[in-house]
Order: sequence, then C-alpha cells, then structure tokens
Amino acid sequence: MFEFDNFREIWSTVRQNKLRTFLTGFSVSWGIFMLIVLLAAGNGLRNGVMHNFRNMSMNKVQVWNGYTNKPWKGMQSGRIIHFKESDLETLRLRFPEIDLLSANVWHDDTLSVGQEYLSGQMQGVFPDHAKINYVNVNAENGRFINDLDMQGERKVMVLSPRMAEVLFPEGDALGKYVKAGRLMWQVVGIYNDDEKSNNAPVYIPFTTARSLYNKGYGFSSFSFTLQGVVSEKANEQFEKEFRSVMARLHQFDPTDTNAIGLWNTAESFRMMNNVMNGITLFIWVVGIGTLIAGIVGVSNIMLITVRERTKEFGIRKAIGAKPASILQLIITESILVTAVFGYVGMLFGIGLTELINSGMEAAGVGQNAGQGGTVFLNPTVNLGIALASTLLIIVAGVLAGYFPARKAVRISAIEAMRAE
Repeated sequence: MFEFDNFREIWSTVRQNKLRTFLTGFSVSWGIFMLIVLLAAGNGLRNGVMHNFRNMSMNKVQVWNGYTNKPWKGMQSGRIIHFKESDLETLRLRFPEIDLLSANVWHDDTLSVGQEYLSGQMQGVFPDHAKINYVNVNAENGRFINDLDMQGERKVMVLSPRMAEVLFPEGDALGKYVKAGRLMWQVVGIYNDDEKSNNAPVYIPFTTARSLYNKGYGFSSFSFTLQGVVSEKANEQFEKEFRSVMARLHQFDPTDTNAIGLWNTAESFRMMNNVMNGITLFIWVVGIGTLIAGIVGVSNIMLITVRERTKEFGIRKAIGAKPASILQLIITESILVTAVFGYVGMLFGIGLTELINSGMEAAGVGQNAGQGGTVFLNPTVNLGIALASTLLIIVAGVLAGYFPARKAVRISAIEAMRAE
C-alpha cells in the first residue's frame, strides 16, 4: 500500500531539485502544447478551405460550349458548339450514372418595382439546379422553380435576399410582381444567401428563358451530378466517354478539348483533399517530433535523477526497504511530474486555440466567406487527441523512470552506497 509519507518524500525531493523538476516539466508541457497548437492550426486551415466550398457539390460536372481547334471530316476549325435539349436526353440514356441535371440560359436586364430598380442577372434553370448547387429556399420564403413552371413557361422568379431588400424595402416580396425589361414576373421565392451578395442571380424557369432570350433554341452550358463515380480512374474514364459522345453529337474531334469546356468538381475536391492530407501529415510529423523531444528530455532527466539517488537506494535497502517500494517511489514521482506538467501543457494548448477561435467568431470570420473567403476557420483540436497525447507522455515518463530505477535497485546495498 502506498503511504502518504511517500508523497511528502516526493514533494521534498522536488523542492530540493526545483530546476531539474522545472526542466523536466517544461519539456513535457512544451511538447504537448506545440502538438495541440500545430494540430489546431492544421484543422483551422482544412475547415477554412472546406467552408469556402460548402455550397458546392462534390460530384458536380459543369459543361460549357467552346470553339473547335481542330478540323474534322472536312469541317474547318473555329466552329462554335451549340448544345441542344436532345443532348440532355441522349446523355441520360447513355450515362445512367448521371443523377441531377440542369441547363442554363443567362440574361442581363434591369429589374424594377415602382421607383426601385437594379441591374441583375437572370438565370434560366431546371428545378434540379437547386439541389446541384445547394440553393435553399426556406418554407416561409416561398419555393424554387418547379416542373409546372417549366411546362407552362411561367414568368416567375426566385430572388436573392439582396434583390428583395432593394426592390421591396418594406418587405413582403412573395406574390408581388417585378418588371424585367418590358415583362412582368411574379416572385415565388427568396433563396438563402448569408453573404447577401450584390452579384447573386435571380432564377427563372429554363423553358421561359429559352423562349424569351435564346430564340427558343439551345443553350450554352449545363451541369449535372454523378452517382457511383468515385475513384480518379472512374472519373477519367467517364470524362473520356462523355467527350466522345458529345463529339459524335456535334461533329468534332473527340481529342479537341477546346470544343467543350468541362469542370469535374470531384477532381478538384480530390486534389484539394490530397493537399490538405499532406499538410496534416506534415503537421503530425512536426508535432510528434516535438512530443518525442519532450519524451527524450524526460528520459534523460529521469536517468540522471536515478543515478544521483543510487546511494540513497543503497541506504534504503540496507535499512530494510524492499526493491518494489523503491521502484514504486520513482514511478510515482515520474507519474506526478509528467501528469501535472502534461495537464498544464494541454490546458494552455486548448485554451490558446479556443481563445483564437472565440476571437475569430466574434470578428465574424467565416460568416462573410463570400466576400473574399477565408482560409482559416475553427482552429481547435479534438479533446480525445489532446488527452491521448498527455497519456502518451505520462506513460513515457513512467518507462523513463522505471528502467534505470530497476537497474539501480538490483545492485546490492553495499555497491549502491559506494556509487558516486
């Protein structure tokens, strides 16, 4: 049974060797503190980058038309590619992995309500556009474009919050009419936009936009999401087959990458994730290296401590102390020193990261990501990792004291008392 007198003896030893104890504890605290701070910085970087892409689908493919760069079957280069609605039907049949799909028609016009007006971009879209691009409309703010709007080519629109504020300063825009050019459009919804960007578009049915602004035919871009296409190889194979199908539909060289533009967000996310994983691995290597430096410091100091007390151990054995009690004393001292200073390092590390996070939240970092973005957000570390790091260095401290102490207590009492 470990007696309270042993704690008093440990405290006496610590007081007699203040500098040695401080250096041991500081190496422990610094190792844990730096590991927590570095991991929090890595998490903050990852969170900031991912926050900037929070409204982007990870499996979205954006396609737009271009000009051919290569002649093909007697046709000259420099031809512009025009997409047709029949292309979308063909793609759905050819690629069952295509899930959500929306074409786009763009038109710039002046929107006005009475004396209020602004220049805005009208975007004709399919109902699937909302799910593809995370365009959300709360129930109290109406709805998004639906299939009935498409079938009836209705003149309805979904405004951004900023547009609603400017055109309807007194509020209550739902059901009201907005004049765009010479036509009147009914507001059926106001979508969410935390940044309240001045450049956010107003959404209208694709069929209506096509008839009014695109001569009733064709479009210049469309987007869709993919299901089951996950790996890099699968995405590359899909893109190759997709270009081949579009080349047959529009008569251009399949290797002519300028004929149609294609952006696969899965590839972008994969590249970004690889970069983030590389940064995280580097931070872990540096952090663990710092922790190991602390462990080595503890080991060296405990080795010196045991060597200095070898004579003391011999005297203890001479007056009847058992080797197990001496080992218990050394191990307990190691646990106390590493646990206390390790806990202090963990508190300072977590405290600093939480303080930085609170300051960033108070400053609104991340809430205005649309206005310039942010690369650093929520720089905190998982509590489990902090506790595991502290436990690791405590175990290291125990082992650092145990092995040299075990060697010392195995020496006979007379030899131990002769030790210098």
